[in-house]
Amino acid sequence: MVSTVKIYTSSPCGFCHVVKHILTEKGVAFTEFDVWAEPEKKQEMVQHANGGRTVPQIFIDNVCVGGCGELYAVERAGKLDGLLSR
Repeated sequence: MVSTVKIYTSSPCGFCHVVKHILTEKGVAFTEFDVWAEPEKKQEMVQHANGGRTVPQIFIDNVCVGGCGELYAVERAGKLDGLLSR
């Protein structure tokens, strides 16, 4: 089963571009919500991310992974592929 991935981003955010690149390189489809272009999505993101206000905010199967640093940590730990294919 392939996980559902959602990312809240902002167009000018370099970390957002990095996260999207990592997931694209892995062949992972994701839904992106740009809080820069759609400011109403910011409150939705904050609620889903337990108060997280920075972008990116990454969700795998509706579980908040966190941001770019957290995604790197999960990848370095060898756990990202498992999360993406549950």
